Amino acid sequence: MAPRPRFLDLTAIAICTLAWGTTWYVITFQLGVVDPVVSLTYRFALATALLFGWCRVRGLPVRLNFAQHAAACGVGLFTFGIDYTFIYMAEARISSAVVAVMFATLSLVNLVVFRVVFAQRAPLRAWLAASLGGAGVAMLSWSEIATAHLDSRARSGFGMACIAILAASVGNAFARRGEVAGAPVAALTAWSLVYGTLVLALYALATQRPWIFDPSAAYIGSLVYLALFGSVVAFLFYYGLARRRGYPAAAYVSALTPVLAMTVSSVFEGKSWGPMALGGIVLVLCGQWLLLLARRA
Repeated sequence: MAPRPRFLDLTAIAICTLAWGTTWYVITFQLGVVDPVVSLTYRFALATALLFGWCRVRGLPVRLNFAQHAAACGVGLFTFGIDYTFIYMAEARISSAVVAVMFATLSLVNLVVFRVVFAQRAPLRAWLAASLGGAGVAMLSWSEIATAHLDSRARSGFGMACIAILAASVGNAFARRGEVAGAPVAALTAWSLVYGTLVLALYALATQRPWIFDPSAAYIGSLVYLALFGSVVAFLFYYGLARRRGYPAAAYVSALTPVLAMTVSSVFEGKSWGPMALGGIVLVLCGQWLLLLARRA
């Protein structure tokens, strides 16, 4: 691989990890006063405005044809609609660290979904790397999982997280269709946010969710952070990485983000680290190294 593409890949991995590794904790500031679906509508509406504004300033094309709009609609429904709705609902029932740990399996789920939908035969190295990532994050957060109280509320939270993971993988498949259709990354992401916002708004109206707003500094600050860094910046770099390295490989970022999520937890929530957690970090980094070496399927 040429030095510049590898530098771009490492930069994208670092930015996505920093953005999404912190959003697991930041999301908790969105919970409590405003309904999760309404909060997501606010978040993605703001992200849509920011991204279209950025495209206008940069002079980037935003027009899509029918096939590209269809792919964007699929991304909006599954990634920004179903996936994030169930993430917010899951985090209201179980800790953000546990949800982050569960999302480490996204790279494995992506391998399966892309095998079924696109008949992509991923190399054995990719399967091994994804397995190392899942095992490493499980070791990293074993105490979080072991101490989780498995009452009915927690079990429903685990189920919601599983739905979110599957929806995220299906959303990646639609993003791949958008790539095949020739949609630019920025335009596809922007229109996906539009469709996701519309789906969430219509669902909130249909289910008569209360449209209230929390004027506190914590809510507004977290909303801006999630819209700008967790939605616009992270997804632009993620989809760029996916087009260079393949979506199953790019999804391995979900195995790296819990490492940072647990670091944030140790700073703000007093999370302690043990030898097993350090061993988990080693496995995660080994898996990332294998995926960087693997060729795109």
